[in-house]
Amino acid sequence: MFDLYLLKMSDYLSQQTPFYLYDTTLLHRTLARASECAGRHGYRIHYAMKANHNPALTRIISSYDMGADCVSGNEVAEAIRQGFAASEVVYAGVGKSDQEIRQALDSNILCLNCESLEELQLTAEIAQAMNKVAPVAVRVNPGVKANTHKYITTGMEENKFGVHLALVRQALDYASESPWLRLMGLHFHIGSQITSLEPYEKLCHRVNELWQSMDMDSRGATLLNLGGGLGVDYEDPETNAIAPFDRYFDLFAANLRVPSHLKIRFELGRSIVAQCGKLITRVLYTKKGINRNFAITDAGMTELMRPALYQSRHLITSLTSNGPQQTYDVVGPICESSDVFAKDVMLPETKRGDMLAIHTSGAYAESMTLNYNMRNRPGVVVLKR
Repeated sequence: MFDLYLLKMSDYLSQQTPFYLYDTTLLHRTLARASECAGRHGYRIHYAMKANHNPALTRIISSYDMGADCVSGNEVAEAIRQGFAASEVVYAGVGKSDQEIRQALDSNILCLNCESLEELQLTAEIAQAMNKVAPVAVRVNPGVKANTHKYITTGMEENKFGVHLALVRQALDYASESPWLRLMGLHFHIGSQITSLEPYEKLCHRVNELWQSMDMDSRGATLLNLGGGLGVDYEDPETNAIAPFDRYFDLFAANLRVPSHLKIRFELGRSIVAQCGKLITRVLYTKKGINRNFAITDAGMTELMRPALYQSRHLITSLTSNGPQQTYDVVGPICESSDVFAKDVMLPETKRGDMLAIHTSGAYAESMTLNYNMRNRPGVVVLKR
């Protein structure tokens, strides 16, 4: 559970830390821009629930008539609970359990994105037992390098995600021929936090080739899901608060060569919510080493896992100090040497009790929270200006 406050900006400094601070004004602006840019080309966005499933945000997102992209049965249920239409929910994931597949079929979701022949076979078996026809898409690994961190690269040929190019026809033939499956189309997702548009151009060319070579039209396919992964600016989030949705969607429109009747879908998460969130933390101690200064905060990797997991770097600013600049390693209280937010951070002279903001924490922060070291769950402040 979480604590939800609706406060003015002047009030939040008195709150117990750490907490996630969400700016719903920026979220609305981001959603409006993303919807406008996608709508120009008739594209539809499915919000990636794994980025952040806080109801204060997902209720707003669902109000923009977006679909949902889910990777667990619980996400499917939560998306529907927060207002996303079941008929606009897609469900991916390499390890769907039997119960999760049954739940998805019971909920009459749009599509299960199947990631192996074995999963297609199990889905058909479960669908037959339920006397239902399961709508499926085949997730293909297109062999496109995303040029991002190895842990969030998902579209290379040999990967736990999706079907290898050499095995795609076999999977499609099975899905086309099974009386218990309805082949909707193809699904792709090449990675996350992709800041160059070049990989997406390569993806378009691969999609064009595959759609034709795999005879997707003759198979009756009508859906093309191109995933997401559009990156955000972690270094200068204030200047670039909204991702370049125009260039992103325009690139696909310029490079895709597929039938005009296809329903083209995208799965965006980080680019929707990342910049509307900050992690607010209080300095517990400042510690002088021999060659380094440490700012030890009450937030740690349990509240923001990305720096420890991906060696990512978030902008960190002081909310309470305006002294002379010094260099700090900003670290958390967790009993792990990897519990480091950033090294060599320039901050105003910092002391016990000062408050810091770790920016761009709206995605993959709260949704990845741990209770390692038996940590309390952080609070949530929803800011309305």
